[in-house]
Amino acid sequence: MPSHLSADHPAAQPPGRGTVEALISQTRRLKGDMDAVRRDARSDGSDPRDRWQRALYDLALHQLNDLDEHLAQLRDGPPPVTATARAEQAPAAVPAARGDSLLSRVGSAEWNLLTDHASWSTELYEILGRDASTPPLTLDELPSLVFDADRPKLTSMVTDCLVDAQRIDGEFRIVRPDGGVRTVHMMGEPVLGSDGSTASMWAVLRDVSELRRSQRAVSETRDSLRRPQDVARWSEHGPAVEPQEAVLPPWRGSLRLPRQDGPHSLELAARRLPASPGESTGGDWYDALELPEGETLLSVGDLTGHGVAVTSGMAMLLGAVRGMAMAGTRPGKLLAWLNQLLDTTVEPALGSAVCCRYRPETRTLVWAQAGHPAPLLFRNGTGRRLNAPDGVLLGATSGAAYGETEEALEEGDLVLLHTDGLVPGSSGTDAAPRLTDLAPRFAEARTAQDCLRMVVEEFGETARQDDACVLIARVTS
Repeated sequence: MPSHLSADHPAAQPPGRGTVEALISQTRRLKGDMDAVRRDARSDGSDPRDRWQRALYDLALHQLNDLDEHLAQLRDGPPPVTATARAEQAPAAVPAARGDSLLSRVGSAEWNLLTDHASWSTELYEILGRDASTPPLTLDELPSLVFDADRPKLTSMVTDCLVDAQRIDGEFRIVRPDGGVRTVHMMGEPVLGSDGSTASMWAVLRDVSELRRSQRAVSETRDSLRRPQDVARWSEHGPAVEPQEAVLPPWRGSLRLPRQDGPHSLELAARRLPASPGESTGGDWYDALELPEGETLLSVGDLTGHGVAVTSGMAMLLGAVRGMAMAGTRPGKLLAWLNQLLDTTVEPALGSAVCCRYRPETRTLVWAQAGHPAPLLFRNGTGRRLNAPDGVLLGATSGAAYGETEEALEEGDLVLLHTDGLVPGSSGTDAAPRLTDLAPRFAEARTAQDCLRMVVEEFGETARQDDACVLIARVTS
């Protein structure tokens, strides 16, 4: 990137097409060679060294694909998009940034300090998950999208650019309106006016979430090779003991909690559906616990990340949930304390969760959620998603409050809690119709375990990139 610009600086001319075409051809030949080597090195994923190699191949190909599309952009030059054209062409609601196209992962922006006018490309609206018909955020408003922990970093970069004419080159995490979290790499420069003062700032912002995920996979598989005790846990059929097995309750089949034999008690069944072979271990969890006065705690959640490190964080989270629930903390307040716990950890993390307390004497379910799919209620052959109280992702912002809601249950009702990924290819909200379609079959089932078996038969054998958990609670007579 050249040194900081002048407002009347002539536009840079693109390099010769022949030169860029030659680079594109070289990149594509290298991609082909790399892909051939990766295919020759395929294995069943049982050896951790093979998993580490495959993660490196995937990372290299990911970067080469990005390089190929960057060069294509350089060859073709920037499209002449005006603010008016953008508003006319943009959809009413911007979908999530597409992971299969570099063009949708790279956006640009300019902030004019003299007029306080901002302009964003359509791609930047997509990356940030904002409606393209709304005005772009000013520099003062931009931090509202950013993780609390990353805001000082963004502020420092922008200040250095505007005051000391330094280039911007750094990353930060943003929270999209739909609750999705993305990692953004920002590069920019000041544009100087005729008097030498900063007139505006321009920047290119790139969604590097998938790239960072690939790099974490390489790091995690490499770390596992350095621990002989972990390698020893692998057999010819894959991992002998998954990390979650040491954390999650070892439930097998239908579970009846101690002293839950009274009227309107819960019959429980739960299962974790692991990711497909070769995928990293995720942070999905479930739990149930008998509480004082005969109440029952039901909870499911997901901690961002993969591998042994996230399993350790999951154990901490489960311990905190159980301890606070035993002390009588209500679901909404419990999630607020969990949010503070994640917000103050040394390694910042994000999590989603739904937490319920069931009162058998009144057959009442009191629950709260933090950026998580709402429970599903099945009654008399029909199913519906419960109305969710307010709740942002755990660890996303300091001092968040979480609403609570109550649901009156009836004898024979079935409540299903699940994590994202139970229905591959669907988000938590999108999964609800697929799951409620099972309602007629649930009505014919005799036990919670029978219902769980139906869920596993329907979705358990499907390839999935991440773990998923499902917990079913049935109100008995």
